[in-house]
Amino acid sequence: MTAPIETTGAAAETQPEAVLEGAGKGQIEGRSLGQIAWSRFKKDKAAVAGGVIVILLILLAVLSRPIQALFGLDPNAFNQDLITPDTSLPTGSWGGMSADHPLGVDPKFGRDIATRILEGSWVSLVVAFGATVLSNVIGAIMGVIAGYYGGRVDSIISRLMDTFLAFPLLLFAIAISATLQGGAFGLNGLPLHLSVLIFVIGFFNWPYLGRIVRGQTLALREREFVDAARGMGAKAPYILFRELMPNLVGPIIVYSTLLIPTNIIFEASLSFLGVGIQPPQASWGGMLREAVTYYQVDPQYMIVPGLAIFVTVLAFNLLGDGLRDALDPRSR
Repeated sequence: MTAPIETTGAAAETQPEAVLEGAGKGQIEGRSLGQIAWSRFKKDKAAVAGGVIVILLILLAVLSRPIQALFGLDPNAFNQDLITPDTSLPTGSWGGMSADHPLGVDPKFGRDIATRILEGSWVSLVVAFGATVLSNVIGAIMGVIAGYYGGRVDSIISRLMDTFLAFPLLLFAIAISATLQGGAFGLNGLPLHLSVLIFVIGFFNWPYLGRIVRGQTLALREREFVDAARGMGAKAPYILFRELMPNLVGPIIVYSTLLIPTNIIFEASLSFLGVGIQPPQASWGGMLREAVTYYQVDPQYMIVPGLAIFVTVLAFNLLGDGLRDALDPRSR
């Protein structure tokens, strides 16, 4: 028998770097996919900053009404003593900014802008999240069915996606929203406006996610775990929702973080055009519409809601880009 060859000197130096670093440090523990994604995500400082801002915005939106009740704030309270009678503009400089009104007051009525921005935050996020959930549910189901079954089913669903994508969405949304302003489905006022915006924005945006899910499903349906499920006698619904859907969570989350800011802009656009959230309910788009009359003499009133939309959209986009790189580094 030959004696074992000892590795010494120069031979030891040729060992792989991973072996040398791990030697003598105990057992190496594996990491889950979530831990790997988190380690990638936290290295992206812009994405982390975006995530922090998003969390703060969500907390402000959720706690908007309790904060108003705690501090006695009213977004529709008139302060005529802060308005110059001749010009209908706020007294003082920078749109009436003061310790009591840190972001100033709006022209003509003297309502506190900071309180109205706070009130408008939950409106924008409710519409954006509601429409995103509706789009994701429809798009994910239709996309996974089209990708898994293929053939005629895929052709029918794909043509349906093309049909929805061909709609002039903005004009269609304006027409539907304007038609249902008076009341419908037993709803009126703010609940009606919110429901209509969520339905219009969400229902006509599902084909975008549907195409993404369809493409991912076409690749996943040929994987070994799907063949194994078929071999064990699993039915199509089980494979669709227990085998394929969990593997599509990553793309759906990434797309959602990129769709939410788009929906925020869409809601603000409809409110700006007068067919979205109606006054006296505060909304960022509605505030921009009111500011058009005064932007030359009181730019503060346009800058504040514009910055609110800009910061929110930017934060969600940074978060979405970071999640995309963390969950799928090949997309870089």
